[in-house]
Amino acid sequence: MKAALTLRDRIDHAVFNAIYSRSLVYNTCWEDPAVDRLALALRPDDTLLVITSAGCNVLDYALAGPRRIHAVDANPRQTALLELKLAGIRHLAFEDFFALFGGGVHQHHRALYHEALRADLSPFAQRFWDERLHWFDPGHGSFYFQGLAGTVARAFRAYLRVRPRLAAGIDELLQADSLRGQRAVYDTQVAPLMWGAGMNWTLSRQLTMSLLGVPYAQRRQVQAQHHRGVAGFIREAVEYVFRELPVWTNYFWMVYLNGRYTPACCPEYLKPKNFAALKAGLADRVVPHTCTVTAFLQQTQERISKFVLLDHMDWMSSYYPEALAEEWTAILARATPRARVIFRSAHAAPAYLDAIEVGAGRERLRERLVFHPRLARDLQRRDRVHTYAGFHVADLAGA
Repeated sequence: MKAALTLRDRIDHAVFNAIYSRSLVYNTCWEDPAVDRLALALRPDDTLLVITSAGCNVLDYALAGPRRIHAVDANPRQTALLELKLAGIRHLAFEDFFALFGGGVHQHHRALYHEALRADLSPFAQRFWDERLHWFDPGHGSFYFQGLAGTVARAFRAYLRVRPRLAAGIDELLQADSLRGQRAVYDTQVAPLMWGAGMNWTLSRQLTMSLLGVPYAQRRQVQAQHHRGVAGFIREAVEYVFRELPVWTNYFWMVYLNGRYTPACCPEYLKPKNFAALKAGLADRVVPHTCTVTAFLQQTQERISKFVLLDHMDWMSSYYPEALAEEWTAILARATPRARVIFRSAHAAPAYLDAIEVGAGRERLRERLVFHPRLARDLQRRDRVHTYAGFHVADLAGA
């Protein structure tokens, strides 16, 4: 049953929808595909449904060689970004592609776009990029400082310009080559300057969360399980990342802090050998779709063996529980026997899993899934992003 929404719920949801429906939210993915690949155990006969986001992870999964990947997103701007990357893989040399999507800038971005990329895009993607080519202009900083998440990254860079000691500490942190040295820099030069009342206030604002693609319903789930609220949860996540995981492989935080990747620290699709493999045919196995997960599943005749659902159930469960139940009914109808599903959540044990009922018989969703909590916990510890409280891996039971 859908819980009654408070006035604040309705206002925050309206603000989030207004922002989301007009913007590119994610200019890069914030889910670790190395963890996903271990959870998915991809095979050549697999057909995937993946929520597109920025398309980085779609291309990462393609490198594992599954039969087909359906990249589905209700936001056409996210599809437009994936289309631009696919066009770049097909038509650009690696150096030009890396300049655009590794460095985030290209001196000749307009010529590349009009001569090599535009004709390969859908009409919506053409209109979208016609108006936003300046995002790749060196004079605008970087593509990774554009879009909603990029706006927050750009604001943080501006903050660092007035906090030179903190900026110097972060720069030294990103150059660490050992966990011991990394911890020492974080503990002495970053943490004492980073975490204060101003940062806590900023991270606790719903506007900040909305710009990062986090609706109020998801923020509320974090608040419900963490005694120090959203700011405390984020601080714990950041401290785990920079004290326990090697920063020199952590391209997620690298691009957020610097606005660019480096050849040594970047997603797999931005490495020369992998780019060549995608160009040689693996990228052609990716099929973009702009629609909901339910709409895609109801119109396709394909059977799906692996599902990557990201974190969208967090907000659907609060605002559209009936639609979420319909989505799971469609998933069960099109899934292969013992298909695998992975998803993330702001809550380590999301309550909606017990509430969703599927099919005409209104069967409990939990009774149709076999979870693998030990595997999920092990992979969660390795996750280089670490901004989700819960990572979940499940197989369809029976059938």
